[in-house]
Amino acid sequence: QVQLVESGGGLVQAGGSLRLSCAASGNIVSISAMGWYRQAPGKQRELVATITSGGSTDYADSVKGRFTISRDNAQYTMYLQMNSLKPEDTAVYYCHMNARYYTRIPYQQRGPYDYWGQGTQVTVSS
Repeated sequence: QVQLVESGGGLVQAGGSLRLSCAASGNIVSISAMGWYRQAPGKQRELVATITSGGSTDYADSVKGRFTISRDNAQYTMYLQMNSLKPEDTAVYYCHMNARYYTRIPYQQRGPYDYWGQGTQVTVSS
């Protein structure tokens, strides 16, 4: 009942910038947690940044000062602004949301459940 669609990945030179977007659709009641993860070839998936429903943010040490996570509550959209990109940032980036949804007949709330995007490739060349 909830689908995440990511966009904004691509190829960029070191020092450049990209902005990733993640839009959620469906009968959403609420989203309690949102974040971005990434996974490089041969590496484990790691947490990049998170944002709560109240707007509090947290970042991995490797991206602090360079990345900014934000959200648009009205449209259930999350963003990751990535500046001063380094080759080490090369990875597939995944959007994650923890959300409740509802059914109409009968009305009923379900969840919360974890939802993941398909991933978007970010490649930073030296």
